[in-house]
Amino acid sequence: MAQNTIPASVLFCCDHNSIRSPIAEGMMKKFYGRAAYVQSAGVKNDMEVDGFAIAVCDEIGVRIENHRSRSFEEMMDWGDDLGGFDLIVALSPASQRQALELTRVYHLDVEYWPIMDPAGLAEGREAKLAAYRQTRDQIQSRMIERFGPPVVKDD
Repeated sequence: MAQNTIPASVLFCCDHNSIRSPIAEGMMKKFYGRAAYVQSAGVKNDMEVDGFAIAVCDEIGVRIENHRSRSFEEMMDWGDDLGGFDLIVALSPASQRQALELTRVYHLDVEYWPIMDPAGLAEGREAKLAAYRQTRDQIQSRMIERFGPPVVKDD
């Protein structure tokens, strides 16, 4: 798939679907509107969306506080067939392995974006926020590099 081409459907995935993939899902929806069907999932869904992730997304006008974490397994239980996605973007090594394993029978692209997991990296609110901003900004720059500049203008 060519750079700057927005696929019809994108799945972002990471380990718990609580920080990196919800940030990516929220950004993709905010930046590219309805150009693509966007979802996210985790290898596990043992955590709720992270409060620091919500805070750093709010700073750039991306709303993720209503995100409900889900796993690949739950997605498939709910009828979201991974083969129906044009692109899967894995944001962690574990999610890349799982995406490749689950999609080996499909002809679809799995891309790996090595995005830092900010959980547990810093002590204190300001240091934690700085780590989460770094993760958010890594996702944003990879997204713009991959899909082009945001097309949705702020209301």
